[in-house]
Amino acid sequence: MVVWLTNILLGILGGVMLYYGAEFLVKGGVSIALKFKVSPLVIGLTLVAFATSAPELAVSIDASLKGHGDVAMGNVVGSNICNIALILGLSALIAPLPINKKLLKLDMPLMMAASLLLLLFFWLNNGVNRWQGALLFAGVVSYTVWSIYSSRQEGVSEDDGGDEVEIKEVNTFLSIGLVIAGLLTLVFGAKFFVGCAAFIATKLGVPEAIIALTVVAFGTSLPELATSVVAALKHEQDIAIGNVVGSNIFNILCIMGIAPMIKPVAAQGITFLDMGLMIGIAALLWIMMIFGKKINRAEGALLLVINFLYVGFLVYKVL
Repeated sequence: MVVWLTNILLGILGGVMLYYGAEFLVKGGVSIALKFKVSPLVIGLTLVAFATSAPELAVSIDASLKGHGDVAMGNVVGSNICNIALILGLSALIAPLPINKKLLKLDMPLMMAASLLLLLFFWLNNGVNRWQGALLFAGVVSYTVWSIYSSRQEGVSEDDGGDEVEIKEVNTFLSIGLVIAGLLTLVFGAKFFVGCAAFIATKLGVPEAIIALTVVAFGTSLPELATSVVAALKHEQDIAIGNVVGSNIFNILCIMGIAPMIKPVAAQGITFLDMGLMIGIAALLWIMMIFGKKINRAEGALLLVINFLYVGFLVYKVL
């Protein structure tokens, strides 16, 4: 009983550390970026998206190093499903989400292309090897460079300003300290969180893949959940959608790029149903964005239903 309680408490502590680690990282990183005259638009597309995906990155790298390939990939697949089906679904219920046409030009096609590429790698070898990870990582580097280049070419238009969050610059040394503290908090938070997930899976006989697709995915998606729900409540709907799409891109290209380069990821417990739903839910979102001027409450409810049916199916599998 004591061992159970200790592991659960460490898991909760790990989840809290992942959340605040990302908070420290984004506050310090954004302040440093502003000092180098990087536009807030680019910061939002790159640094903020990376920071909200930092818990997934820390967890997947730690899981990969420990040989928990199902956790490493299941975390990414589950988080991408959770981001769209749960987080955007809930955000649309709070306030309908108008569609920013900029997302349709680059970000949505890139998210779909990255998802299909991950599916191809999974089909080839039930995971991602080093050269495939390097290819994915090259994609996120190219995406970041292009975002910075295109922003400088176009400049920051007036209508972009309405979607930005007001950011206060802080002392440079404090900013660096926040970044370091954020990274350390993420590393140790990931260790506690993965350790708890592996312990529960072992003791209950639940496959690690299912724990990763549900509990771990939800836990590491807390920054996206907080960001998008608060944005919807404040009627800053562009942030709610952009945060999710950007994070999904980073989850695949950055996390499934870096983790396999450190140690190849083998995910025997992940199924084509899981991969198919990740791609299917992304395609459904794309269709909603193409044919509608906004994601309305009914569509948000549909996304939530899909999420609950999927989680219910995974729970049913282990009963």
